[in-house]
Amino acid sequence: MSVDSMITTAAPLAGPLTLIHDADNAPGWWRSAVIYQVYPRSFRDLNGDGIGDLAGITAELPQLAELDVDAVWLSPFYKSPQRDAGYDVSDYCDVDPIFGTLRDFDVMIAEANGLGLRVIVDLVPNHCSDQHVAFQAALASPAGSPERDMFIFRDGTGPEGHEPPNNWQSHFGGPAWTRVTGPDGQPDQWYLHLFDSSQPDFNWDNPAVHAEFERVLRFWLDRGVSGFRVDVAHALVKAPGLPAWGGRADGGSSDGFPGHEAPMFGQPALHDIFRAWRLILDGYGPDRILCAEANVDPLPRLADWVRSDEMHQAFNFPYLHAGLDVYRMRSVITDSLTALDAVGATSTWVLSNHDVVRHSSRFGYNGSGPRDGDGIGAADPQPDTALGRRRAAAASLFMLGLPGAAYLYQGEELGLPDGIDIPEHLRQDPTFARTGGARLGRDGCRVPLPWRSTERHLGFGSGQDPWLPLPASFADLARDAQAASPSSHLSLYRKMLAVRRELGLGRGSLAWAEDWCSGSSLAYLNGDTLVLMNLNHEPLEMPAGSVLVRSAGSDSGSGSDATHFLASGETVWLRVGGGDAA
Repeated sequence: MSVDSMITTAAPLAGPLTLIHDADNAPGWWRSAVIYQVYPRSFRDLNGDGIGDLAGITAELPQLAELDVDAVWLSPFYKSPQRDAGYDVSDYCDVDPIFGTLRDFDVMIAEANGLGLRVIVDLVPNHCSDQHVAFQAALASPAGSPERDMFIFRDGTGPEGHEPPNNWQSHFGGPAWTRVTGPDGQPDQWYLHLFDSSQPDFNWDNPAVHAEFERVLRFWLDRGVSGFRVDVAHALVKAPGLPAWGGRADGGSSDGFPGHEAPMFGQPALHDIFRAWRLILDGYGPDRILCAEANVDPLPRLADWVRSDEMHQAFNFPYLHAGLDVYRMRSVITDSLTALDAVGATSTWVLSNHDVVRHSSRFGYNGSGPRDGDGIGAADPQPDTALGRRRAAAASLFMLGLPGAAYLYQGEELGLPDGIDIPEHLRQDPTFARTGGARLGRDGCRVPLPWRSTERHLGFGSGQDPWLPLPASFADLARDAQAASPSSHLSLYRKMLAVRRELGLGRGSLAWAEDWCSGSSLAYLNGDTLVLMNLNHEPLEMPAGSVLVRSAGSDSGSGSDATHFLASGETVWLRVGGGDAA
């Protein structure tokens, strides 16, 4: 879309500007990139077994290139028993047969590169599958052996060691310790698993673990990947002595998320690991990147992870959790840019991923919505679908105007909500099983994508039923149906991504437009583009300027570009004149 054909609005932009962030001219494609997360088992099923595969990703890469993203991030596709949808890895250097082969991976990389797309893959270094050859060797070996030292085995407490070594809890519910039977058939030591019992944590105090993952990095770099998203990057190293923890299972406490004193998170020795990895990536050239999935609080502490010799990026979870609270959003954006500018890094922005309820569903609640990881079931209070999609469009337009990098989760460009009517016998998230159904888990945000509205399984696959059912309502949201409508959610994403690139907003500046920041609206200037979001119940008169994009242009809302007013739950990009920074 050209920004030369634009509509002018009425009220002038007046009042002070508070400059937070200058334009970014540092080298690095990732600093302003839009990166699209592919969850392989739910993207596209080409072989008809009901589960997405690498060939399906390859077939649809042109759609992502047309969307105008810079890179694709793949969730795990490695060999795995699939107890936790591939985050339980049994072989880090091979492809699970349900997804294809290494040859299929190579074909996918070649197709992506030919389309101008980079490929980033997940790395899961905190834990593996209990079927991994190293853990099987540990089970067959005695206490104190080198094999056991690859993992975190400890003697139990209490009479005859019948109690766990400490009180840590699993993220998925229940104790974070499981007792094994020794080679002699007697009750033996306990092993630590911060997640499912089938996912033993590695012992990162052991140099052999470091050597193994450096081998894994080189294996995939040699195959042409552009980098790694590092799963649970904050948890690899545990505090010496594994002290008891009085906070929540996720490391949280009443003082924040996660608690800065949590002994399983954010230990200083982590930085030495990532410096070593950075040296490996730099040896392959300046364009390979590391992105940390790191729940580290507060934001100035997170900045330590993206210093010039460590990670290139870290996920901005505070922004994801800010919701549509304008005060919280402003605070997180200001703190993020200030903290990361201090170390020469850029922020990332994200609204959805494979671990949280999709933002088109979260924003469909006027009160408190579902808790992360709990999902939404048919018996729960239901989101207002139209409201959620309208707000999701506004939130996405607001986010994509921010300077820095943005991560999109597959299907958000279609405005997909969570899948809600999933029968209990089909649920697969281990959280559901480990909590006896008290927490539904993350299956709802992982429902397969609808590609073609009139085809079997909405074009996801033509064979067996998908691993999770697609809601009937997804037919109206299928990609082919939306591609044909200029007012669809997909068309809005295409438009805003094109304008974002044309105007270089990812490399831009940010100054708060104070007269347009209130308890129900938020506005910032990026270069000469004003981004204004209205969450008031009443329309808001827009300042003078030329309309570039407005979220009411999607089918998630209503409105006309001819109006001078911004509707409730709407965002607009305006080209305006400059102002004086306070």
